Amino acid sequence: MNKLYELLDQAYEEMVEIRRYLHQHPELSFQEENTAKYIAEYHRNLGHEVRTGVGGNGVVATLHGGKPGQTVALRADFDALPIQEETDVPYKSQVPGVMHACGHDSHTATLLGLAKVLNCMKDEIEGNVVFIHQHAEELLPGGAIAMIEDGCLEGVDVIFGQHIWSPTPVGTIEYRTGPMMAAADFFKVKIQGRGGHGSQPHLTKDSVVIGAQLVGTIQQIVSRRVDPLDSAVISIGSFEAKNASNVIADTAFLQGTVRTFKESTREFIEAEIERVIKGTCITADCTYTYEYQKGYPALVNHKEEMEFVANLAETVPGVTAVREIEPLMGGEDFAYYLEHVKGAFFNTGGQSPEWIETYPHHHPKFNIDEKGMLIAAKVLGAATLTYLENNKK
Repeated sequence: MNKLYELLDQAYEEMVEIRRYLHQHPELSFQEENTAKYIAEYHRNLGHEVRTGVGGNGVVATLHGGKPGQTVALRADFDALPIQEETDVPYKSQVPGVMHACGHDSHTATLLGLAKVLNCMKDEIEGNVVFIHQHAEELLPGGAIAMIEDGCLEGVDVIFGQHIWSPTPVGTIEYRTGPMMAAADFFKVKIQGRGGHGSQPHLTKDSVVIGAQLVGTIQQIVSRRVDPLDSAVISIGSFEAKNASNVIADTAFLQGTVRTFKESTREFIEAEIERVIKGTCITADCTYTYEYQKGYPALVNHKEEMEFVANLAETVPGVTAVREIEPLMGGEDFAYYLEHVKGAFFNTGGQSPEWIETYPHHHPKFNIDEKGMLIAAKVLGAATLTYLENNKK
């Protein structure tokens, strides 16, 4: 273990270089061709077995240890977001309107640095390590499900993953056994009224008024129809009915998101939203269309594997705190992997003590303390080697 930590310390500068290169050259979900080539070439240079085009743009590399054993998978995502970067760092994005605003560049750099170090130790490793470099985490249907269908988990006994987390101080590991992140669904509504002149509302079916009623009523689904002890969120993110000021809108469009942990609550809310829409539109004598798209399922950590990682993290150099957190309402398609094999997912602190202000994920000024990458690599590396040692065949 000391050798692992020493080699990772030596690899840290290269991790930073990789992260900054990727940060300068971001690619959107399902468009990550050059990033995938960069990752594949890096692993080939290490002598790993490499598969490209896995489920789309995914890359899977395998390190075969010098001794027989089980197989641990480690996952990192590598897509960027359609955001114009507003930081003043010298390595800011060179692609207009595209930015690594969620830390996926650091996830990739962390995993590549760890891959290089584990490769140096491969003769001592009792088992195999599969590096899953996943495309398109940010955009439905996501890359994980397609990579799984393409066989990325074949032969895998356990999987570990992590997310750099800018609101959390560097040195802190956050985890949760059981449900950690919510199922993330999306819906669209079109209200078809009857437009007209603003001076004659009695001759119209005002889609703006009907839409406004829906915004208020839909919020009551959570506050009055869902058990207060069962977490759920419904948010309307878009309400559009563009017209001149003296025109009553013919149509209105609403879009929103639903976040839940229980599948029964998820199904209930999907049906309840339509019930509210239908009732409101019947009252207003108008029509509607309703589309509900299920996104990623809830991310549920396996108890034994999550506690294994959390306990181990307390011994890792650079880790100053390990704490169990409340569930997060954000979505993450690592959830799909955990539906197929046992494993654990955690957050690694990425907030610098030197920052005056911290910007959240998906913000144009988002950034991380790169020391978080080294800590993440040490925790993942320690989990990999310890798991293989504890589960010898």
